[in-house]
Amino acid sequence: MSVRELVVLGTASQVPTRHRNHNGYLLRWDGEGILFDPGEGTQRQMLRAGVAAHDIHRICVTHFHGDHSLGLAGVVQRINLDKVPHPVTAHYPRSGQRFFDRLRYATAYRETVDIAEEPVDADGVLADTGAYTLTAHRLSHPVESYGYRLTEPDGRRMLPDRLAAHGIKGPDVGRLQREGRLGDVTLEDVSETRRGQRFAFVMDTSLCDGVHTLAEGCDMLVIESTFLGEDIALAEEFGHLTAGQAATVARDAGVRHLVLTHFSQRYSDPDEFERQARAAGFEGELTVAKDLQRVPMPKRR
Repeated sequence: MSVRELVVLGTASQVPTRHRNHNGYLLRWDGEGILFDPGEGTQRQMLRAGVAAHDIHRICVTHFHGDHSLGLAGVVQRINLDKVPHPVTAHYPRSGQRFFDRLRYATAYRETVDIAEEPVDADGVLADTGAYTLTAHRLSHPVESYGYRLTEPDGRRMLPDRLAAHGIKGPDVGRLQREGRLGDVTLEDVSETRRGQRFAFVMDTSLCDGVHTLAEGCDMLVIESTFLGEDIALAEEFGHLTAGQAATVARDAGVRHLVLTHFSQRYSDPDEFERQARAAGFEGELTVAKDLQRVPMPKRR
């Protein structure tokens, strides 16, 4: 059975709290796992969340500030210690190659796994697996930063009533799907487009074109909301978003499920992030992320 869900490993910003670890997010996409922004303590959080090194197929780092990358050293060493049987691919800003190298080889260990380095230096497609296309888009932050987006190809949904009306059943259904035509009946006659699911991951950034491009039409948008509205000046100064700004982006982009995260330690009431997001007019499903939470992808429309 395929599983598509977000496993939240940490939700703090620069300073962790007693209840929030530094960043870390695993997206389970059917049989593949994509680890985003492994901050300090990610390996420990993986254990608590029931995530194994074997679950990781791809690592995506948005930028090289410590709360988004210091856990990389432990994760890489754990992947090798556990002798993960499949290749692992790492994406990160090319301008931070020296930081990636330092983290990958922070201490001595035995390399047993092929970790392919595929750095990012421009907007565009990073991988096309058939199951999804992974793209990156530049964000606006004091250091070079990229957001990531997964797009599943559109498919076809067979319509039983139309199949029955044309007398098509059994093995002929599969033949029609493979060949696109069965006699005078085309695939379009008995099916409809099944829109592929879309997921985006947006961390430290001010409002910019990349944010909107990543969010457009997403089934799930995971996005930073470091500050509340009363501190918008701080958000602008340090290259971050407020809860209201993140929600406005999601509203305008038609996002179905908005996941807010990356919260400043200055706030003690997480409910205020939801209140401000709703006040901005976002009416879809909304999660104010908590450590170790599992957030399922929305069901298809």
